[in-house]
Parts: sequence; C-alpha cells; structure tokens
Amino acid sequence: MPAHDEPGGRPSRRGGVPDERLWQLGFLVGSVLGAAVTVAGRQLERSARAAGLVDWRRVESIAIARLRNAPGALTEAELRAVEGEYADAMARVAPALARHLGTELPGVVDRVAIVDRAEWVRANTAAFAGLIGRLEGELLDQLLPPGGGLGKATVALANRWVTTRQLGLLLGFMGQRVLGQYDLALLTAETTPGRLLFVEENIRHTARVLDVPVGPFRTWIALHETTHAFEFEAHPWLRPYLAERLERQISMLSSDAASMGREAVATIGAALRGEGRRDDQHWLERLMSDEQRRLFRETQAVMSLLEGFGDHVMDEVGRDLVPGVERISARFHGRREQRTPFERAMLRITGMDLKMEQYRKGEAFVAEIERLAGSAALRRLWDGPETLPTPEEIDRPADWLRRLGLDRIAGGVQ
Repeated sequence: MPAHDEPGGRPSRRGGVPDERLWQLGFLVGSVLGAAVTVAGRQLERSARAAGLVDWRRVESIAIARLRNAPGALTEAELRAVEGEYADAMARVAPALARHLGTELPGVVDRVAIVDRAEWVRANTAAFAGLIGRLEGELLDQLLPPGGGLGKATVALANRWVTTRQLGLLLGFMGQRVLGQYDLALLTAETTPGRLLFVEENIRHTARVLDVPVGPFRTWIALHETTHAFEFEAHPWLRPYLAERLERQISMLSSDAASMGREAVATIGAALRGEGRRDDQHWLERLMSDEQRRLFRETQAVMSLLEGFGDHVMDEVGRDLVPGVERISARFHGRREQRTPFERAMLRITGMDLKMEQYRKGEAFVAEIERLAGSAALRRLWDGPETLPTPEEIDRPADWLRRLGLDRIAGGVQ
C-alpha cells in the first residue's frame, strides 16, 4: 500500500528511514552505479579496441602447442643437415622446369628455407595477421561502435578469445599437413619475390606413411612449389591481378560482416554435418552476395589453374627427374581421398576442401588442354588476365581452346 502522511505533514517511517530519504539514497546509489558502469564501459571499450580482433601471440602459442606431439619432430641440427639435399634437388628442378616451361627462373634456388612445423606456423601467423589487419578497423567499428558501452565491449573481448583459439587450432591443424609452400605476400606494396618453404618434418613423415623414398619425394614436392614460383615470377601481371581481387573481396566482406552472424553459425553447422553443398554451392558461397559470389568463383578458377598446373607439371617433369614418380604420385593422390571424419569436418569448416577440389579440377583442365592442343597451348594460359579460364571453362577445357582460337591447333575441338 502507498504510504500516507501523518498529521502535521511528517512523513511516515519504515524500518527507521523516511521514504523521502530512501528515494534520495536510491537515486544517489543508482547515479553512482550508472557512472561507474559508464566509466568501466568506456575503459573496457578502449581496452577492447586496443587489443584488436585477435591475440596473435596467443594464436601462435596455441598452434605450436598442438604440434608438440605431432610425429616426426626434428632438431635444428637435423633440419640443417638436409639443406644440402634440398640444394641438390633444386639444382636439378630449376633447369628441368626451365626446359619444360621455356622460361628461366633466376634466383629461386637462393630463396629456399627448410623449416619445422613451428616455423611454418610463425610465418603464416604473420601472414594471417597482415590479412586480418586490413579488415580490423571496419570490423571493430561494427562490433564495437564508439560509445557501445560495457555490454558490447564484453562481447568484443569474448569474440576475441574465441577467434584467437579458433585460429590457433586451425594453424595447428594445417601445420601438421602442409609439405611445402611458395610464401608470397600478395597484399603488400613490396614486389619482392616469394620464398620456398619446405616443412621437412611433414615431408619426412608423409614419405614414411606412404612408404616411398624420402629423397625422390622431396624432389617431387620441390617441383610443385617451384612451379608456383614460375607462375608468379615469370608473369608479373599475376600477382597484382590476384591482389586486386583479394582486396575487393576483403572490402565487401568487411562491409557485410555485421549482418551475417546468425546465418554464418547455421551455415557452418551444416558444413560440419557434411551438408556443405546445395545447388552446386559451397557453404562459403551461401554467405555471399551475388557480386561476392561471382568474384569468389573467378578467383577459384585462377586458384584451380595454379594448383592444377603445379600438379600436372610435377608429374610430367617428374618422369625424367624423380625415380618412381608414378608410384609416389599414385600413393600421394590416393591418400588425399582417405580422410578421417575429423579431417573431413576440418576441411569443410575451414574451406580447405575447396583446395582439394582445386587440385582435382585444375589438373584435369591442364591435362586436357595439353592432350588436345599440346604444350604450346599451356603457355598461352599465362599471357594475361584475358587468357585465364573462366569458372565455366575450367569444367569445359574445349571452350577455352575455342575462345582463344586454339581449337584449330587441336584439329577441331568438339
């Protein structure tokens, strides 16, 4: 019941404190708490913005910790001991590729590093940090707008913790599987060529699992990665072409990031359950606008060409350079098809299953071009952006030959 004034206008008392004072005290406490929350929110907001989206040092430590129990760890001395073997392999690989591709590759043999898994993680953590750094400002503005307060700052810090752990686990997963890499920073103003990284621990372990001799296996992997060096270094237009597309994708992604949260969670869940494709779309594509999807598919076509060309060349040149290359290739490609359920889930969730498809589709495309029109037609692939295959042509090599007028060389392509 409401309080009533006593005779004489004196306020009634409850528990010995006048109602008016209770209101005053409540207002004072509320004001103090509100001010404290506001101050704390601003401080936490500043801390969250200063911290950024990802704790990169923690990403690196999580990934490296996951690699400590990976089989086949090597000491620094053991890594240095095989540098001569890679130098010998590269001394044979570079001239053989130059003869096959009709292009010299000066300097690439001087940019080779034999690394362990942890060093590969460090190199790629830096690459990821540079890439996400381009998104960070706009994403933070969406996730944590100025004046967002305690609640949004807390969410931002929680997201940072989750993202840091996810990236650490991803790099730890990949760090046990990558054999070699042409390490090239696409999104930098520098035009310095890339370097070749060979993850000796993974190469040696994979050779043992496949039951193939490690020396020829090293040379075979070196063929693939050096072919990537050829693709970029012999064709200066390719690097800015890919960089421009990646920049556009990043720009569109950052502008749409705030609106994709709930849909992304549902889509990722479907990918984990093996429901990643629908209507010939990868789950990543279902998060994209029409323009993003078009650009994504164009980029995928180029990546399929890059990877497929590398696979094709490593087998073609490997016939004269790598003893037992047919057995190595058969066992290696067979192992790609034999994935554990966990590996398949990780490949789907990270989008790495696209890379496996790039290998398959790209190699089939390149092999068919050479079969129909010879090695001269393969060199036309790298004339410039206008001669790159479209997403549709990757599936129909004869259409690419016809567009470039190379069907006459092939004797008429149906």
